[in-house]
Formats: sequence, structure tokens, C-alpha cells
Amino acid sequence: MTGIAGRRLLHATAVAIDGRAILLRGASGSGKSDLALRLIDAGARLVADDQSELCREGDRVIVRAPAAIAGLIEVRGVGIVRLAALAEAPVALLVDLVPAAEIERLPKPHTETILGLALPVIVVAPFEPSAAAKLRLALRAFTGPGLPAMMTE
Repeated sequence: MTGIAGRRLLHATAVAIDGRAILLRGASGSGKSDLALRLIDAGARLVADDQSELCREGDRVIVRAPAAIAGLIEVRGVGIVRLAALAEAPVALLVDLVPAAEIERLPKPHTETILGLALPVIVVAPFEPSAAAKLRLALRAFTGPGLPAMMTE
């Protein structure tokens, strides 16, 4: 992550569900755009692909696409595609993309502080068929009312 105080540029893809952004983080080729595309196909909205600008506005971290890539997503095997994208959205969930073998079966909830605000973090294997469903459930669990309820010890 690079940038000046109050702003950060992050190697991440952002999509929004019901106006709340999920930030997908991982190395090049880790599945950020692929998972984002599956979420978009199910109704999410693109905010930024591959590079995300973060800034703090009050008690929220806001994500936007850098101007040069706004509305664009890389679809491997197809090319760069333009989509109707949101200009910005508040970040509600950080998602680290890793191989399935690296994921704990029952992880303890944890957060990461970005721009002075704690945000929930989960780890997901992006190419698992259930990855998009897990993100929708996690978004509701960490930021929405009602089910699913997060079980803690």
C-alpha cells in the first residue's frame, strides 16, 4: 500500500454489494478479477479492478478507482472490458485471497486497521465454487442486521 496520509493506493479489486465494498487483495494472478467477475455476474457492482484508491471520510474508508482505469476490468482470456461501475463505496470487508490449503477451518474473527479505522478481514480461496457465496455471507455477518450470526467463544 502506498500513498500520503489520509489516502492509500492498494493492489486490490473492489466490488460493492448493496452499496458496501468488499476489497479483494492478493498477488497478481491470485483471482481478484475472476472472483469480482463472479460477484458482478450475481449482482455486485464494480468499483475498481486491480488498483484501488482508499481515503478516509469521517468514520468510513472509501474506495474509488484511479481515473485511468475507472470502469474497466480485466477478464482473462477476453481482455479489458468496460462495465457500468460505482464511482465509490465505503469499504465494509477486507478479503485476502490465498490457496485453499492455507485457510483455517474455523478462524477467529480479526480486523486490520486502515487509515486509522478497524475493518473486518477474512481469508478466502478465490477459485472455490462457494467463494462468492462466502463473501456475501461474510458481508452480512460483519456489517448487516440479522442472519448469519457470527459464533464466537
